[in-house]
Amino acid sequence: MNTKLLSIGHRGAAGYAPENTLTAIEKGISLGADLIEVDIQLTADQRLVVIHDERVDRTTNGRGAVEKMTFAELRKLDAGGGECIPEFSEVLDRVNGRVGLMAEIKSEGIGYYVASVVRDFHLNPPAIFASFLHSELLKARDALPNAKTLALLERSQAPGVQFALDACATHVGVDLYSTTARSVSDFHSHNLIVFVYTLNDESEIALARQLDVDGVVSDFPDRVGVCTPPLDPPYQAIRRRA
Repeated sequence: MNTKLLSIGHRGAAGYAPENTLTAIEKGISLGADLIEVDIQLTADQRLVVIHDERVDRTTNGRGAVEKMTFAELRKLDAGGGECIPEFSEVLDRVNGRVGLMAEIKSEGIGYYVASVVRDFHLNPPAIFASFLHSELLKARDALPNAKTLALLERSQAPGVQFALDACATHVGVDLYSTTARSVSDFHSHNLIVFVYTLNDESEIALARQLDVDGVVSDFPDRVGVCTPPLDPPYQAIRRRA
């Protein structure tokens, strides 16, 4: 059983602050998350912004599709508690040198752009690029050939190794209840690091630990626990060896 789990703050620390905002990111860092996960989309005027949904309706006081709105229009919206929708570059500034970043690519056609922005920023430690759109992970690798990439699998699908190998991924993100100790072992045998999403209940986190996964994505990253001793770089999982 893996007793050292990486703690990945979901959308910053969405259980404590408005998701995907700078306040949520700061909260995740303060709670000792090993990585902060954020979602990235593209505006009508080609700016990368941090927001999960295709539309702003759920998370802000506005209405409309992100891709149809300019950055200036999005910036006027309240994302909760007076927070605004961050530009991706603002997030890079906040996490640089402080915590690992998992950047989820939410839209088709932006993988290369996201990775090139990270490349030119010289982020430390390097980001992990995640997506359900596995072709976007390959595009991210075009910009950053040595990039760490995480292939996400839908909740309804039983995990198998091939989807990750096809995406040339270094990590996989799977649903706890579609995952078994055998599938985790299979991933590990192919040198794939395994994260499960999104677990907020302590009993679920305990189950993930029993399955020997490497990290847990949570709205409450403090419930996962911090890996000790510190990892270098922080996103590299340490697994128990027989």
